[in-house]
Amino acid sequence: MNVQGEIKEYIISQPEPKRSDMQELHRAILEILPKCKLWFLDGKNSEGKTVANPNIGYGLQTIKYADGTTREFYRIGLSANTTGISVYILGIEDKAYLKKTYGKQIGKASVTGYCIKFKTLKDINLDILEAAIRYGVEQVK
Repeated sequence: MNVQGEIKEYIISQPEPKRSDMQELHRAILEILPKCKLWFLDGKNSEGKTVANPNIGYGLQTIKYADGTTREFYRIGLSANTTGISVYILGIEDKAYLKKTYGKQIGKASVTGYCIKFKTLKDINLDILEAAIRYGVEQVK
């Protein structure tokens, strides 16, 4: 199955209202990054054991590790979790920026250095989430 098919199946497998919220977020992120590379990580390690929630990735960045190695990875991530949905915005240098800039305006969400977690879309201001995503996309070199 191709990545788009895996993403579609992952979203469809979610219960409502999470399914509809994830479809809306997927659409919104693709509007921001229309020709981006899509990723789907199933959350399983090399032995097939589940070690993380599956997630959808958008865009491309090169991560540089302390040992000098590099790895390609996505810029924006979307994942369902037990309590709702997480949006990951990777590559922002200032780990306090998201919380400081969007935390008070976004609504009922937990905002950390790279993750915005919320129960449902109706709990947050989607325009503010989209602004945070746009900022993240612009910051990644």
